Amino acid sequence: MTYSGEVTVGGPADVHELKDLMITKIAVGPMDNNAYLLRCRATDEQLLIDAANDAETLLGMIGDDGIASVVTTHRHGDHWQALAEVVATTGARTYAGREDAPGIPVTTDVPVDDGDVIRVGRVELIARHLVGHTPGSIALVYDDPHGHPHVFTGDCLFPGGVGNTHKDPAAFATLIHDVETKIFGALPDETWVYPGHGNDTTLGTERPHLPEWHARGW
Repeated sequence: MTYSGEVTVGGPADVHELKDLMITKIAVGPMDNNAYLLRCRATDEQLLIDAANDAETLLGMIGDDGIASVVTTHRHGDHWQALAEVVATTGARTYAGREDAPGIPVTTDVPVDDGDVIRVGRVELIARHLVGHTPGSIALVYDDPHGHPHVFTGDCLFPGGVGNTHKDPAAFATLIHDVETKIFGALPDETWVYPGHGNDTTLGTERPHLPEWHARGW
């Protein structure tokens, strides 16, 4: 089956099979949050991005092999509702952006800064600190050596725009700057984008609309 990235709460997961990494996407909770399970093909180690909600569903997706790590993309509550239960069940170490860690009511074992490397087995993810949706939001970039990059953007980039900055011009200015420089400026059009809610996109699809986003201010 071809991966589409289109998932619904209560529906099946969708699996993006890469040569070195398997990415399983599922939607959970009343705010239709996306959670992503990454599995290194060489070692079978697993990492979860955003234990957002519905721990039972997430643990079912994780399976008996467990997870080594959970990365929380930012401190907003809809992205960590299941974190305590998932960590208690799996013993996974926790990662979050340094500035957002105090706002997450589960201890962050590893505070993350811009450029830090987070590993799942032999696969490396590069953290990008994106300021504006929250002070410590992070995106994770997987630069696939066999193809194009993949980026997990949390709530900082969606199809059609950057994340909500709550009509704060200063927050929008920092977020659009960071997304432009650290994501669009650093990665090619083929880069696949996995957001915190809704469908996936690519940087090439979104890049022509950057001037519109600037003009509207959100």
